[in-house]
Amino acid sequence: MKHLTFSRILLVGVLAVLLSACAGLSPSSDNAASSAVDTAVNTEAIPAENVAPVSNTTVNTAVPAAAPIQSGDDVVLTSGTFVNIYERVNPSVVNIQVIGSAPLFSLPDLPEGHPPADPGNPDDAPDAPVPPQDVPSGGQGSGFIYDSQGHIITNNHVVADADKITVIFFDGTEADATVVGTDPASDLAVIRVEGVDASLLRPVTLGDSDSLRVGEIVSTIGNPFGLDGSMSTGIIAGVGRLLPSGASAPGGGRFNIPDIIQTDSVINPGNSGGPLLNLKGEVIGVNTAIATNGFNIQPSFGGVGYVVPSNIVKEVVPELIENGKIAHPWLGIAGGTLLSAYAEAMNLDPDQRGVLVNEVLKDSPAGKAGLVGSNQEVTIDGFPAQIGGDVITQIDDQPILEFDDLLAYIVRQTKPGQEVTLTILRDGEQMQVEVTMEARPEQ
Repeated sequence: MKHLTFSRILLVGVLAVLLSACAGLSPSSDNAASSAVDTAVNTEAIPAENVAPVSNTTVNTAVPAAAPIQSGDDVVLTSGTFVNIYERVNPSVVNIQVIGSAPLFSLPDLPEGHPPADPGNPDDAPDAPVPPQDVPSGGQGSGFIYDSQGHIITNNHVVADADKITVIFFDGTEADATVVGTDPASDLAVIRVEGVDASLLRPVTLGDSDSLRVGEIVSTIGNPFGLDGSMSTGIIAGVGRLLPSGASAPGGGRFNIPDIIQTDSVINPGNSGGPLLNLKGEVIGVNTAIATNGFNIQPSFGGVGYVVPSNIVKEVVPELIENGKIAHPWLGIAGGTLLSAYAEAMNLDPDQRGVLVNEVLKDSPAGKAGLVGSNQEVTIDGFPAQIGGDVITQIDDQPILEFDDLLAYIVRQTKPGQEVTLTILRDGEQMQVEVTMEARPEQ
């Protein structure tokens, strides 16, 4: 176990996470797999439990509108604030029910000479291998209306591998939906309904997630455990987190989603794909996952929810609507935030900040640009550690203090084909390296 937490291919392991939707149609769509980390934190991914679709029999009746919420940078919180938010935003939130099929049984290897079982012979049943069979499986999540053309935003893991998608509006109206585009790398997806009454297509307003501050009051609306139109409140508990995505990286592990919002607003299975809202009723993120300790048989919300920020939604969703997918840039390194003990071991100032490159992937943009990974192994605090690689201190004119700074800049500010300038320390000497970004390889 290493002292420094490294992140493979712009990855980092976090706590075990449970995708907060119930729409686990297959093991691959349920798991929020993370790469191995070098700390004593359980990183086993826990699959979301399946919950049978719940019939939506409740019709939300109109309630007299509360006083409008004050606009501007500050919002006055009154007893009617959340009533006002709910009345305005709930008609834009939908319940998404999915039906798919996944192998329930696998065919075990037969010992040599074992005759095939006779399915019609009950005497054979206890010892006979069970042939693979596809069985219907279902789940549900949440979503919200993006535009008047019927586009709806949700999580990729809610609709991945779905054979049938049903959208249930706030008034109980049901409509079939089709997938327009998916992006496992951000865990976002766009689906579309057609032929519904135009009055049901009430687009939300997307807010600015970059302006969020820890401590701000927020709320969620969704369908936890099939309880349609449920609202919960909380605060922004953290910003700038990393969350393993559903996109596989070369060499194993997962690409990470940067700038993740952490909230203590209650998120449970069925909330995935629903909106996180500020006090103006703007969507500032998409509820995606919850942290678990990895040991609960039926894990539930423990106070740590992960939310994909709205500013990533603004970048990804238009591409999904236009092209059905999005090409993400990548650098192609494994590394982590430079710690003072590592800096000292490399004869650097212990206060030096940056990202220590541990490994450079072959044929990656970093590899083609000549970046150098760690080439020495030392012992720090009794643990083996890899040192000696390049230390990235800037990308273009943006200082890099920790790993999330580098990942966020690459994901948010660059595109495949764009050239960036990395300022690095190599053997204590500062130099600049030009790197041409490429699209992440498809796995």
